Amino acid sequence: MALAVSGTDAADRLDGLTSWHADWRGLRVVVLGLGVTGFAAADTLAELGADVLVLTSSADDERAGLVDVIGARLVVEPLDDAPASLIDHRPDLVIASPGFHPDHPVLAWAEQTGVPVWGDIELAWRLRDKVGDPAEWILVTGTNGKTTTVQLTAAFLAAAGLRVAPCGNIGVPVLDAVRDPQGWDVLVVELSSYQLHHLRRSGPGALAPHSAVCLNLADDHIDWHGSFEAYRDAKATVYANTRVACVYNKADENTQRMVEDAEVQEGARAIGFGLGVPGPSDFGVVDGILCDRAFLEDRRNTAIELTTVIELEARDLGAPHVVANILAAAALARSAGVDPLTIRTALESFTLDAHRIATVAFEDGVRWVDDSKATNPHAAQASLRAFGSVVWIAGGLLKGVDIDDLVRTQAHRLRGAVLIGVDRSELRAAFERHAPELPLAEVDTDDTGDVMPRAVRLAAEVARAGDTVLLAPAAASMDQFADYAERGHLFTQAVHEYLKGEADDADAAPTRRDDQ
Repeated sequence: MALAVSGTDAADRLDGLTSWHADWRGLRVVVLGLGVTGFAAADTLAELGADVLVLTSSADDERAGLVDVIGARLVVEPLDDAPASLIDHRPDLVIASPGFHPDHPVLAWAEQTGVPVWGDIELAWRLRDKVGDPAEWILVTGTNGKTTTVQLTAAFLAAAGLRVAPCGNIGVPVLDAVRDPQGWDVLVVELSSYQLHHLRRSGPGALAPHSAVCLNLADDHIDWHGSFEAYRDAKATVYANTRVACVYNKADENTQRMVEDAEVQEGARAIGFGLGVPGPSDFGVVDGILCDRAFLEDRRNTAIELTTVIELEARDLGAPHVVANILAAAALARSAGVDPLTIRTALESFTLDAHRIATVAFEDGVRWVDDSKATNPHAAQASLRAFGSVVWIAGGLLKGVDIDDLVRTQAHRLRGAVLIGVDRSELRAAFERHAPELPLAEVDTDDTGDVMPRAVRLAAEVARAGDTVLLAPAAASMDQFADYAERGHLFTQAVHEYLKGEADDADAAPTRRDDQ
């Protein structure tokens, strides 16, 4: 039976719930959403003995069938307003899944009635002591590069012999990681701006990470946060209460200001990273050598070599934005005591995930590259800058993001462009303004299976030896594809089929023999 706790008593009780071993029994909780994060929250709270109601407007059949099994209740109904099921539950706490906008009717109801709202990250932080000594948390956010930096950091830590779990927005809920019976030494947590929005900066439940980084900041998710300033403020939360190292991007003034404004613990250091020569307390590049000038005794006069750009290029890791991610991850790992040789060794076997600036073919002097993960202009710009002469396949669902500046600044490196997706008109208009002479082609089919074969054929007509045909859409994929992975897979498949067809045609061509 649920315990009746309300008002000041409820607030005091929540403030005291900062351990797995606290008494969570009977706490009335509403979990919003039944995605991966929502299910993990419901499962965790039910295991703790809370009275859990899951509210969602739609539910995966498999997860929905498990809600009763874990000991929670599920209500699937429209959430255009605060439903009666919510009000009747009289919750002491609401757990919001990351996708719920701050102005969602249920969250507005919670604010009006004084019911606290947590995200899954705060809940996981409070419960981090389930298995032995709590793991250290290293936090990673940014507009682009989060997943790669999390994977790099985790690889460096694992190579040093630490038990490490990459988790959070990367796909594994943090709540699943803290409940893993084997326990961890370090959690490397990827955080979206949605997750950071719900984090408090002080008081009970406030995170105090070992180290943290915001990799970069560009216009993204403005529709969710309401303004760039709100988006920036959410990202800045990553540095609150940091204990050892606040890592920031020297090429992005926003991240530096975040660190300067952050309330951190005594002894925390600001560590910059960038592609230029590093200053003391920075990571950077000197004559093609990646260097650490932060974690050594004589950092004003010397530096430690980590690896070289040439070595990274040999493993498809030499793109400038990837090098920047490596420097950021190295800074985080060094802050945790990983030695430079271990980082260098780990890089020898590290590979990027699929659809992240991956070379899928090289034929007749033309490189074909899949960077379908470049789902916004900032990511596409980083990808374009990695190559000299590009035939660019771009477009998709722009979500209101301004594409004009990207076209204006990158048009000089383009041999041509092929436009795909529903928002082609905005791209076309940008090219007409900034590169009217550039060869431009469009794929106007609505057939998902035909988009990439057409795009590849059109790109091949323009490409010359020395060019890169680059899929870096600068847009979301859901207009024509299930996700960016399907978009990249179909591109790769279309490239291989096109090149095989060209080879077959060449083999079938008759050999001409001149008469003597």
